[in-house]
Amino acid sequence: MNAKVACLALLLSAGIAFAQGFAGLGTDAEGFLTPMPGPEFRFPRDHGAHLGYRIEWWYLTATLTDADGRDYGVQWTLFRSALEPRTIRGWRPGQIWMGHAGLTTDQAHFAAERFARGGLGQAGVTTDPFVAWIDDWAMTSRAEGGADALSLINVVARGLDFAYDLWLEAQGPPIFHGDGGFSVKSADGQASHYYSQPFYTVAGTLALPDGNIPVTGTAWLDREWSSRPLSPDQRGWDWFSLQFADGARMMGFGLRSDVRATFTAATWIAPDGTTTAYPDGALKLTPLGTRRVAGRQIPIRWRVELPARGVDVETAPLNPHSWMATTVPYWEGPIRFTGSHEGRGYLEMTGYE
Repeated sequence: MNAKVACLALLLSAGIAFAQGFAGLGTDAEGFLTPMPGPEFRFPRDHGAHLGYRIEWWYLTATLTDADGRDYGVQWTLFRSALEPRTIRGWRPGQIWMGHAGLTTDQAHFAAERFARGGLGQAGVTTDPFVAWIDDWAMTSRAEGGADALSLINVVARGLDFAYDLWLEAQGPPIFHGDGGFSVKSADGQASHYYSQPFYTVAGTLALPDGNIPVTGTAWLDREWSSRPLSPDQRGWDWFSLQFADGARMMGFGLRSDVRATFTAATWIAPDGTTTAYPDGALKLTPLGTRRVAGRQIPIRWRVELPARGVDVETAPLNPHSWMATTVPYWEGPIRFTGSHEGRGYLEMTGYE
């Protein structure tokens, strides 16, 4: 049995999957750590793995432009999932790692996936120096002189018909969602620890079938870990990161339920990194149009409202067919928005079957 098949078999036998709500996140997590209010973050420690929690990710999205003004999007994600509440070395499966890489143009969407088992060096995260990797995909700190490890990073990945090599430099501080990094995800109180670095500028190269393309742009890195962040009735989410022309940013999500109203939350991020958290109900997400994508009806256009900040925008995708055809599939791609504000961002949608 090859490594990918073995990892997938382990995931399925444990009842754990990723992406569409990251199945298993609404189930019991006995023996794993539970996020608690009032977290005290320490860096570089918290850039690394939190092995006592069941699920964790290092999630980068970038909106990019070439010299001719053509738009692109890039995704680089490393997921860690614990199969049991303790670490086991060697070939026994204490931790499963999964990598997703995506590259979006206005005409095509490319996706690749990697699996690895923990304990053998195929994948992992170190903090001194900081490197997150799976096989030859890597997010590597290039920071020097005592600067935060994520203030300057190099990100590389490749698939069968695409690759990218990007350099990212933070122009602002990391920010914390919810109550100081304690991000509530349901009316029942499920939560995660969640911080971001939303202030990256980017320069690098995309490798596509037609050749190499130099690009520049901006990027957003999400760091999140938990053991049971969802309620059992929650089946997926719609997550937005928006970058405004004046340098402000906004993160917002809606977690959809089979029996209750969608649970929403948002974070307003001022240009200097000052944040304001908005609780359930403050953010309004309204689907405006769907498209048949990979055999599913996907709401590719949205109205996003945060009245407390005067935000009322409509989003449109760069490519409606930004489907991550991975083991457990989902939609992920760059967007533009117009209305009360204009700008660019990223949209992730999971749980559409």
